[in-house]
Amino acid sequence: MTTPCIICVAITGSLPTKADNPAVPTAVSEQIESTHEAFEAGATIMHAHVRNDDETPSSDPDKFALLKEGVEKHCPGMIIQLSTGGRSGAGKTRGGMLPLRPDMASLSVGSNNFPTRVYENPPDLVAWLASEMKTYDIKPEIEAFDLSHIFRAAAMYEAGEIAETPYVQFVMGVKNAMPVDREVFDFYIHTVKRLFGEDAPWCAAGIGPNQIVLNEWAISSGGHARTGLEDNIRLDRNTLAPSNAALVKRAVELCEKYERPVATWQQAREMLGLREVA
Repeated sequence: MTTPCIICVAITGSLPTKADNPAVPTAVSEQIESTHEAFEAGATIMHAHVRNDDETPSSDPDKFALLKEGVEKHCPGMIIQLSTGGRSGAGKTRGGMLPLRPDMASLSVGSNNFPTRVYENPPDLVAWLASEMKTYDIKPEIEAFDLSHIFRAAAMYEAGEIAETPYVQFVMGVKNAMPVDREVFDFYIHTVKRLFGEDAPWCAAGIGPNQIVLNEWAISSGGHARTGLEDNIRLDRNTLAPSNAALVKRAVELCEKYERPVATWQQAREMLGLREVA
C-alpha cells in the first residue's frame, strides 16, 4: 500500500487537564511547542482547541489567532485545523475564529449523545458554520459520530453547502455514541466510497485505549489517522503519554508496519485539495 498516510495530532481538546496528565498543553505557548514536536515526529495536521487560564474550554478568537500565528512560524506548511466543537462555546461563538482563515475546521453535522450530555448540533447552526467555512475558504473535516452524519455530509455536498469532496473522520469509542466495532468501521469506509468516490480520503479517531486500535484499522485500510492527547492521555494502562509527539510516533510505527509512507505536509495539502502556502 503506497498511499501516504496523513497523521493528525489533536493536541489539547476540551477535557483533559494537567491533573490528568501534566503533558497536556493548555497555554498557547505550550500548545505551540507541543505541536512543533509532533510536527517533527510526523504529524501534518494540527487539530486545536484553546483554553482559559484556569484550563476551562474557550472559543476566544484572540487565543486561536496567537496559536495559529505561532504554529505557522514554527511549523511552516503544517495544516492548521481549528475546532468548532460544542464544549468550547454555544451557538455562533463556536465559529468566531473562522475569519482567521485556518486551512481546515472541524464540522459536526448532527447531534448525538456524549457521556453525560447531548452534543447538540442543530441544523441551522451547522448550516451557518458550513457557510462561514465556504466564505473563508476553509475545508471542513466532517466529524462523524454516527452513520447518519456521513449521509448528512453527502446531502450538504450535493446542495453546494460544502465546496469540495468532504473529508470524513469516523469517531468511535465515545461513551453513549458509536462504539468501536470493526463491521461498522468497514461499513463506514464502504459508505464514504459509495457516496464520494473510491479515492475520497477519510480519517479515523479512537477515544482512550481505542486510539491505537483505530490508528491500526485506519492505517491498514488505506485511511488517515488521528492521534493526540485530546483523545487519549496514555501509552498503556499504566503509562501516561509523555507528549503528543510520543503518540504521533506510535502512529508512524504503524505506518512502517503496514509499509505506508507518512505524508509530508506538501503531500497532505495536495491530497486534501488545500490552498497553497503563501
